[in-house]
Amino acid sequence: MEKVPGEMEIERRERSEELSEAERKAVQATWARLYANCEDVGVAILVRFFVNFPSAKQYFSQFKHMEEPLEMERSPQLRKHACRVMGALNTVVENLHDAEKVSSVLALVGKAHALKHKVEPVYFKILSGVILEVIAEEFANDFPPETQRAWAKLRGLIYSHVTAAYKEVGWVQQVPNATTPPATLPSSGP
Repeated sequence: MEKVPGEMEIERRERSEELSEAERKAVQATWARLYANCEDVGVAILVRFFVNFPSAKQYFSQFKHMEEPLEMERSPQLRKHACRVMGALNTVVENLHDAEKVSSVLALVGKAHALKHKVEPVYFKILSGVILEVIAEEFANDFPPETQRAWAKLRGLIYSHVTAAYKEVGWVQQVPNATTPPATLPSSGP
């Protein structure tokens, strides 16, 4: 089943379980290695996101016209946004022991993307899936099933908090207009 941003579809409820101490440590250890190359990893994540889901570029006037991955990689605006994304994720990962802090950070991100940027919340689910793909590739030989499950749990936690922020501000699903051709998105994934 495919869906288009703006179509009325009820998201299945994401599970938002707290991570155990072992899961937090596994996520933080993996993240520390990724974050050592913050900008390059962030750029790789965003380029893959925009190549695989070009409809997401509609929210970025600075690089929505870019088609070539190399052009995206070299874009100062994309690199800057990649650093912001990685910085927000770093704050979440570093504070996994503090549920209030995690909730607060993700609420700010969710509200900004709902009110200021008008980004459909499904893109957070898609982006987090891309992040998991990149992690799995970066650590192909060192990403055991329990670490994969911990990251999947964190993905659900992030999406749950972000969508809660959207609901809190009264988000109304946006309907694509005639100048924004809809692109298909997967209804589920990693």
